[in-house]
Amino acid sequence: MADDLSLLDAYSGAVMAAVDLVGPAVVDVRVSSSRGTGGAGSGLVFTSDGFVLTNAHVVDGADRVTVRTATGDTVPADVTGLDRATDLAVLRTSGGIAWRMLGDSSALKPGQVAIAIGAPFGFDHTVTAGVISALGRSLRSRTGRLIEHLIQTDAAINPGNSGGPLVTSRGEVVGVNTAAILGGQGIGFAIPVNTARHVVSAILRDGRVRRSVIGVSGHDVPLARRLARALALPVSRGVGIVDVMGGGPAEIAGAQPRDVIVSLGETPVGGIDDLHRVLTDQVIGLPQPMTVVRGVETRRLVVIPREDALA
Repeated sequence: MADDLSLLDAYSGAVMAAVDLVGPAVVDVRVSSSRGTGGAGSGLVFTSDGFVLTNAHVVDGADRVTVRTATGDTVPADVTGLDRATDLAVLRTSGGIAWRMLGDSSALKPGQVAIAIGAPFGFDHTVTAGVISALGRSLRSRTGRLIEHLIQTDAAINPGNSGGPLVTSRGEVVGVNTAAILGGQGIGFAIPVNTARHVVSAILRDGRVRRSVIGVSGHDVPLARRLARALALPVSRGVGIVDVMGGGPAEIAGAQPRDVIVSLGETPVGGIDDLHRVLTDQVIGLPQPMTVVRGVETRRLVVIPREDALA
């Protein structure tokens, strides 16, 4: 019994120490718009000059954003940029707020203690604790793109926790809480901070995350096994083109509706998600070989991706 109490005391002490380190940098984010709508979420001040990391869905479409600090002060914030595809956004305040730098999410393991700090249902600086349940989960963002490598946790995450930090027992910020499964018990997700670092760098540099497009709409389609074998295809599925944008890169390259994309830039494409992974800012304006299946043959096209103006 004494050993159990000692373990509980050690666990409680670790959680309290982590909250003492990170809690002062957690803010309650409030938004309003000219349409009369409002919302709330959480955020983390991650630089000494007042930049705040939160979720894109918290501030998307907002005309006015304020943050309430751990000391009870309410200060205005501007949206520096947001990325709907990863559900991350960066805000800028006037500074002078307690801050906590981002950690490293690469060494996380299932079973590790996880602590969520945020403002669920408007109750600011609420602490919940649990464990990291799993790694490498995926969810669809509101743009339809897949958010990958998510952290799953059973630390309670509720509406209003969005944008708040997920923290280890050492006080290291390892995730940005983003979603919970409605109706699920103890199933919440956080974006790893190593993903957030890339997004933050792009937003601070360009105001957004640049991506590329080739001007097609499509869907995942299976390829006949016999056909895939005969053509020595690298995948068993591909992206079936439904529509080709007039004057877009794919049309210029010669792509047609009913073609099935199976590779781009020498990378096998087994579906829409694979295509999105290839269409980064690195290929904007650069000719890329694209293999499509047309009928019972393959065609080798050359497409030049353009920057996605809606990214």
